[in-house]
Amino acid sequence: MAEEYTTETLSVRAGYDRTHQKEHSEALFLTSSFIFDDCQEASDIFSGKASGNIYSRFTNPTVACFEKRLALMEGGECCVATATGMSAISVCIQSLLSAGDHIISSQSIFGSTTVLFDSHLSRFGIKTSYVDLTDIESFKNAIQPTTKVIFIESPSNPLMEIGNIKSLSALAKQHNILLIVDNCFASPALMQPIKLGADISIQSATKSIDGHGRMLGGAIIGSKKIVGEQVYQFIKSNGSSMSAFNAWVFLNGLETLNLRMQEHSKRAYDLAKWLEKQPQVTKVYYPFLKSFDQYDLAKKQQSAGGAILSFEIKGGKKEAWDLIDNTKLFSITANHGDTKSTICHPATTTHSKISKQMREKIGIKDNLIRISTGLESLVDIKADLHF
Repeated sequence: MAEEYTTETLSVRAGYDRTHQKEHSEALFLTSSFIFDDCQEASDIFSGKASGNIYSRFTNPTVACFEKRLALMEGGECCVATATGMSAISVCIQSLLSAGDHIISSQSIFGSTTVLFDSHLSRFGIKTSYVDLTDIESFKNAIQPTTKVIFIESPSNPLMEIGNIKSLSALAKQHNILLIVDNCFASPALMQPIKLGADISIQSATKSIDGHGRMLGGAIIGSKKIVGEQVYQFIKSNGSSMSAFNAWVFLNGLETLNLRMQEHSKRAYDLAKWLEKQPQVTKVYYPFLKSFDQYDLAKKQQSAGGAILSFEIKGGKKEAWDLIDNTKLFSITANHGDTKSTICHPATTTHSKISKQMREKIGIKDNLIRISTGLESLVDIKADLHF
């Protein structure tokens, strides 16, 4: 399907090759391997002389359909699907970097990503420096001769900070560095980092792409040269591939992604405005609020604000915990992008593995609460927050 179609159309139609059965809905290929007509065909496909499916760890029609569709929606040439969102980040870095290489990462990233960089990749000689996502000069000053990747999360988790992707892209290209953007919060429905200049977009399909809290999955989107060759060749042996069943569920999720993200965004925006008026709330973080520090940049890069917001209340951890524990409608869970509204305390959940000193540095306070706004009535969502 041609790239000139809108994201809404691509999310429903793109990437599928109908089988001889002429099915209307995408087929699910639950098979570990594929057969060949004869030894010559097997040899030709294994050697790359001919195209065809071999083994579902790296060639499966259902997974391929998901990859093609997501690549088109993101504006990339190629996509490699992975078992989880974290495996997408891990596979991407491991396939592109070697011992002695250096990463510049925004300091406001998911806690597990920080653990991956500091506790695991560091053991293999890949070093990471952390800088302020909102300060382009901090990225310039952190560049070393061995820097290979700039990694950012935009909007960031949980303070919704925005990275200027066009400016970071220009800086990265000037120094022959790859720009990787974790696009989990916005999703391809609201932002396409590659169209803004990023080399790679990372997705946790577990979140809004599924949208119903059912499956784990991730994706790496970029060029054929980088993702289609380097990343793909690595994951063939690494084995962190997506299952066909999960890909089939994610395909169904993509069909309603645009509609869901618009509805999530409407509720989140209205909830954010309401929270600003509550006497017990001291600060609200949501990209499309006019009070948000990076409102203008957020409006340039995203078509809507997304499902997620954070806010600080008067007091500390006790007051935050009391508010969360007194909810009945909200699900107390760290997942987000779900049809069901979720609520969590980042300092003791998603970012509990990073030091208190680092949390304080990046602004994750004990009185901070994060909400992922679902599709319930906004009246009921507000009523469940007992200030």
